[in-house]
Amino acid sequence: MNGVPAITEGRVVAFIDIGTNSIRLMIVRLFQNCTYNVLTSQKEVVRLGEGEFGQEIIHDEAMDRAVVVCKNFVDLARSFGTEEFVAVATSATREAHNRNHFLNRIRHEAGIDVGVISGREEARLIYMGVVSGTHLEDSQALFIDIGGGSTEIIIGNQHSYHFLDSLRVGSIRLTNQYFKNTDKDPVPRVLYDKIKRHVKNELIRPLNEMKEFQIDLAVGSSGTIINLAEIASRLNPNGKNDDLFLTRQDLKRVSELLCSVPLVQRRKIPGINPERADIIIAGAAILDTFMDLLDLDRIQVSSRGLKEGLLAEYLSRMEDFPLIGQLSPRERSVLQLARSCGINELHARTVARLSLELYDSAGKTGIHQYGEKERDLLLYATFLHDIGSFISYSNHHAHSYYLIRNTELLGFDQKEIATMAYITRFHRKKAPRKKQLQISGLDKTTRDTIRVLSAFLRLAESLDRSHTGLIRHARFVSPGKKELKLEITATGDCQLEIWGVENEVENFSRVFQKKLVAEIIFVDANDLPAMECRLSPLLNHIPDSP
Repeated sequence: MNGVPAITEGRVVAFIDIGTNSIRLMIVRLFQNCTYNVLTSQKEVVRLGEGEFGQEIIHDEAMDRAVVVCKNFVDLARSFGTEEFVAVATSATREAHNRNHFLNRIRHEAGIDVGVISGREEARLIYMGVVSGTHLEDSQALFIDIGGGSTEIIIGNQHSYHFLDSLRVGSIRLTNQYFKNTDKDPVPRVLYDKIKRHVKNELIRPLNEMKEFQIDLAVGSSGTIINLAEIASRLNPNGKNDDLFLTRQDLKRVSELLCSVPLVQRRKIPGINPERADIIIAGAAILDTFMDLLDLDRIQVSSRGLKEGLLAEYLSRMEDFPLIGQLSPRERSVLQLARSCGINELHARTVARLSLELYDSAGKTGIHQYGEKERDLLLYATFLHDIGSFISYSNHHAHSYYLIRNTELLGFDQKEIATMAYITRFHRKKAPRKKQLQISGLDKTTRDTIRVLSAFLRLAESLDRSHTGLIRHARFVSPGKKELKLEITATGDCQLEIWGVENEVENFSRVFQKKLVAEIIFVDANDLPAMECRLSPLLNHIPDSP
């Protein structure tokens, strides 16, 4: 999703959210003035998480349903002239041991790549989607989204979030756990209360953390909360209940009604979505527990969610789109991790700038065909390449890999995180070989990307080997059939850097099938030539705090 291409007039993009209960599609036509039209929005219930959470396996029948829906959605999107797909998967997929098999089936049968996002990343995107359609003025809100496998909670205002969490409680997960062959009977109050106690236990930790934040109002998204509000509206004797809000009193009245009848009658309750009737009681118990523990009298209902968050994230990366703050969520999370590990920021920015100069100039010579997405991953990986020194300088490239793979970097999916981790893993010592990467579990395209991007990082690291910034610019010029010239602009004796580059000649030749020839140009610092290189705010402006 990173690296949004230049928006041509009327560009069509499809956003797909593969959830635990449903798969959602939104097809959008984007315009150069940063406006857009939603062409269609679709949802299909697939129950991907049905029966999963005990064994952490997506069952074959559920997988088949999901793949068919994805294929149909892709065909529909193509009929609208879709040029790009942005697809993510959430709780059911990220917890499944057989998720790679599932993702490979979607890739081969539906023709799209799906990014698996963490719970906190899911929460961040839900916040972006909901807040983009919610007017909060000066208020700070609690956002709650009840999914099939998890519940995301966020605290934030109109412009930024301050708290994110994802709890392993969802309507399908709890239904699987607590409802066993009870379709023919009403739900006993003791069982409903047992589910609420389960949710309360899951809430103990986040509630303690949330106490420091002021909450002026609550906003609920997801099909469960919307449907509960719809039922409450139909139950209102005056017929005037504003279904944009759900009160705690109305929720309790709805939950009592839902529990009082067996499933076959529950499906006939006015306002209920029959496809949700078997899982809505667990969802009601989750919301009921939240409203009791947080003393919420009412919750505002929003129809926006994750897919709108994907759109908001996409729009925020369009050129000239008004950003919230100077740093993107990716830049903020990268800077926060880098600073928490106490990196040498001057060296990190120097190497990152040189990496981008090498990447851009190499693209102009035609030795790679990568675009903005890969450029950004190179930038972020380069900025983080030395964080492993926080643990130990010896073998710090391996420590950097471990830290990136095991830190929740907001704004990135898991494949992007893995790509950055491997780039940093190979920034020094032995260069990556094809056989080494084959055991990574990554697809061939990603493995090839890692080999190319790590080659640029290795060269850039060599060009600041002394950490003194003697090399001010570096670019590839004069491509030949068998060799490529590297023009290096230096302001002083840089023998260490030259030795470092010489050590990279063999790896460069192996990756790009060209011999690397370096040419040094010594200049006075006051006479440095201008080098065109598009820099991220991460490099040309570092605020006092992330």
